Amino acid sequence: MKGGRKNLRRACREGTVTLAEGESIMQVVTLRGSNLIEVTDGEAVKSLALFPAKFQKSFWIKNGNFVVVDASRRDEALESGSKIACVVSRVLFHDQARALEKSGEWPAIFRSTPNGWATGPEGTSSQADEEQNSEEEDDDIPPLEANTNRNSPFDVHSDTESDSDS
Repeated sequence: MKGGRKNLRRACREGTVTLAEGESIMQVVTLRGSNLIEVTDGEAVKSLALFPAKFQKSFWIKNGNFVVVDASRRDEALESGSKIACVVSRVLFHDQARALEKSGEWPAIFRSTPNGWATGPEGTSSQADEEQNSEEEDDDIPPLEANTNRNSPFDVHSDTESDSDS
């Protein structure tokens, strides 16, 4: 299985991304399992999206990634009682997200995201501040606890110490 799903990979890797009617950019909030992800849109509204099986072994997403979602039937799905409101149509890579941000199609709420994809002077200064804060917080972290799943080696006490005390 050398080049499986090569057309899918080629389509997702091409540089220019244009949003069709009914598509919007959303950020992944949590992974729910069973090809379900929780996403938030430009108005900070959370909803469930279906991650199609065709992406299953080709693309991996995590919290904070950006996806293009077909939300054209979102209102109809919510009115009918369905919990799944939209379907992921494309996974955005870092370069594609930057190109969309520069083109003006990027929602304003995602301009300064915690995953470091933000560009511009406000994004870089906040990252530097976060790094300094994380270095300062490292001193307050308690030490790691011992692993209780493994047997500890026997402590050998020498009798010479006890003989000298008596």
